[in-house]
Amino acid sequence: MLEEKARAIGVETIFDLLWRVPRAYGDAPERVLLGDLEPGVSATVLVVVNSIRRIRVRRRGLSVVEAKIADSSGERKAVWFNQPWIENQVKGGAAYVMEGRLDKKGFVVSAQEPTDAGADEVPVAEGPARWQDAGATGPPGLKEGGIRGRHPGSQELRPARWRGWAWQACRLAGDLVEPLPSSILEERGLAGAVSAIREAHFPQSEESSVLAMARLAYEELFLHQAVLRRGRIAGRSGGPPAIPLEGGEATSKEWIKGLPFELTGDQRAAVSAISGELKATVPMRRLLMGEVGSGKTVVALEAMLHAAGSGAQSALMAPTEVLADQHAATVSRLLSGSGVTFALLTGSTPPEARTRLLEALAAQNLDILIGTHALLEDPVVFSRLALCVIDEEHRFGVRQRGRLDRKAPAGHGAHILHMTATPIPRTLSLTAYGDLDVTELRQLPAGRLPISTRVLNEASRAEAFEHLRGEVRGGRQAFVVCPLIEKSEALQARAAIEEAERLRETELSEFEVGLIHGQMNSQQKALAMLAFEDGRTDVLVSTTVIEVGIDVPNATVMIVEGAERFGLSQLHQLRGRVGRGRHAGACFLIAGSSGASSARRLAALAKESDGFRLAEIDLEMRGEGEITGVRQHGLPRFAVARLPRDEELLEAARSDLDRLAEDSGGLDGPELGPMLELAGRRFGPEGIRR
Repeated sequence: MLEEKARAIGVETIFDLLWRVPRAYGDAPERVLLGDLEPGVSATVLVVVNSIRRIRVRRRGLSVVEAKIADSSGERKAVWFNQPWIENQVKGGAAYVMEGRLDKKGFVVSAQEPTDAGADEVPVAEGPARWQDAGATGPPGLKEGGIRGRHPGSQELRPARWRGWAWQACRLAGDLVEPLPSSILEERGLAGAVSAIREAHFPQSEESSVLAMARLAYEELFLHQAVLRRGRIAGRSGGPPAIPLEGGEATSKEWIKGLPFELTGDQRAAVSAISGELKATVPMRRLLMGEVGSGKTVVALEAMLHAAGSGAQSALMAPTEVLADQHAATVSRLLSGSGVTFALLTGSTPPEARTRLLEALAAQNLDILIGTHALLEDPVVFSRLALCVIDEEHRFGVRQRGRLDRKAPAGHGAHILHMTATPIPRTLSLTAYGDLDVTELRQLPAGRLPISTRVLNEASRAEAFEHLRGEVRGGRQAFVVCPLIEKSEALQARAAIEEAERLRETELSEFEVGLIHGQMNSQQKALAMLAFEDGRTDVLVSTTVIEVGIDVPNATVMIVEGAERFGLSQLHQLRGRVGRGRHAGACFLIAGSSGASSARRLAALAKESDGFRLAEIDLEMRGEGEITGVRQHGLPRFAVARLPRDEELLEAARSDLDRLAEDSGGLDGPELGPMLELAGRRFGPEGIRR
């Protein structure tokens, strides 16, 4: 039963148990005499066991062990519930350190086993020297003023139970393999793995616990970076070669000259880096991570033109039809007159059009194919696919991305350009995307005006709609975003369908109000977006389906209802849908009752416009596992390491790995084999990037 409960929370082996280290440390309970115990107050006692016995309890499933314990102040009864093994491990006449609480049944000892204090009633000495002491039957005694780890518990298994198990596991930890090279241990002054594990669970002092946890965090980060480094090398040299795209750069350069705007410095740097990789036979594996409105699509389109000019094909895959439609509209506008051919393939493409499209694709009469998951279907056959662009790549799984790559010609691999509009702090990108080259687009196009952001409560929402009406009367357009599609009894938030109907009859009765949400079919969504883009709809009420990829330069107002229900990154993406033309944009965040955390999040958005800085703030507020999209990106679940707290350790691990690889002539040397094998078992062949 206990094994099943442990397995349910991911602890199946001794290794799992050893790495389930305390989440925090606190002072040990005060050591007192038996005569000074207070009911209900945790305390530690140093006692001699006069006698011990297991008693029968009529109620099935309950076992009780009782002992008579004594110190200089007198004698009391000690009690252990559901720990029958205590009868055989605690010996009469021996001295022990016990922790527990006094109640009407006696001194109820905590679930962990007592510590053998030695025949002379001296507490067990702490430190590595006593770990192999055969007489030590439980966690080490705690001296006055010492600290104790607070082992993470669960509803089924209390922290004291985990502490007892951890003690038993630590006694078996001598067989652990040291994963870090001796040169690294010596240079960094790090303790060995066994010593660090034991000290993390049962520290001698606060300082020793800090050093032990830092050692374990460094180990995790070092091994994870080793896995990513090996995967990166294998991905570039171990797979089939890419088609070298020679001669296509002239086509893309000519296209850039004809654009009605100048590329930013970041865009030019990205184009240069990508163009250089497209000419090589080693497949490109690059992530293009850009600020909202920074022009990622233009950079990707330049790469696809480079491929077309080299006689090859490209695929641009987006996670939703709305986003795919927007990409197609952008490509149509920017490729006008270039002679490059493209088509759009989604689940709603009519059968006849689909047949013609697939025939043209197989005959290489199409240079670029834009689409959704429909691109992955078996009937979609490219003649000479050389470049895959995957937008919002965290919404696709590894297998889906791989299926698109395998549509390259036999014996070849495609160049892969991932794109995301969700900025991620550097510390997280090094772990989630350590196997990719990362290019950041931080600069916005020249002339882009800042977007003002205000946080309003329900009582002040009229101000937002007054501003909206003024903008629409001036010929501009607006979005109203709701967190739900339909009214919910459980969630008191404005629903998109209900709100659209209400606005048509009240605040926005003089305007054309449209509606778009995720449950509409493809044709309905396309018609709704087309009406808004053409200006036939003044205000578009929506869910987060318009979060990314929507580019309507005439939209200047964004009102977000129930803003406290959205994440920081998501709100930044929504805000980026306005102010993309020659008029300034305004974003109003209408928040209902919310806690302090939500209030800080909204205040940060109102103050900060830099998406990369907002990502750092989000990380500081909520931790790496909660930032929108990060876990889907494949961030590993470290047992000890935490980012950004351990950023310095991450940088140190990367630096040490670089030096180790250089000194060893790479990561393939036999002396590094055991380390890499263990790293692979810990984090998987891809560093847990799914």
